[in-house]
Amino acid sequence: MNRLIEMSEDLETASNVLGTALQTCCSDPVTGFYRNGKCHTGPGDYGLHVVCVQMTHDFLVFGKERGNDLMSPNPAYQFPGLKAGDRWCVCLSRWVEALQAGCAPPILLKSTHVSALEFVDLEDLKKHALDWEGDLT
Repeated sequence: MNRLIEMSEDLETASNVLGTALQTCCSDPVTGFYRNGKCHTGPGDYGLHVVCVQMTHDFLVFGKERGNDLMSPNPAYQFPGLKAGDRWCVCLSRWVEALQAGCAPPILLKSTHVSALEFVDLEDLKKHALDWEGDLT
């Protein structure tokens, strides 16, 4: 099968961590590795930008201190810079690092790609979810 066709099918049928269709994380500013508003992943996404978060000031500072400044605009990439309250697809490893440091931002389960479950337990994600009202078990 042609890889371009295979990738477009993957983007159309991707699942979230709840096993339903992957929902849009943010379209203003447009997020995602493929800049389509969703936390899709695929070839070339070495950072696994699969976790949809709602930014907090603490997380933005945490990332900047580790060399990932998401606050400053970068016109070369049409990136406006982020502020607390903005939603963005972040690298799974950075979110896990923030979780371990006690400053993980809240996430949206319906907009977090299923591949996150390869590295993080669903229960940990639910504990930080804005869109989960059920039991944590």
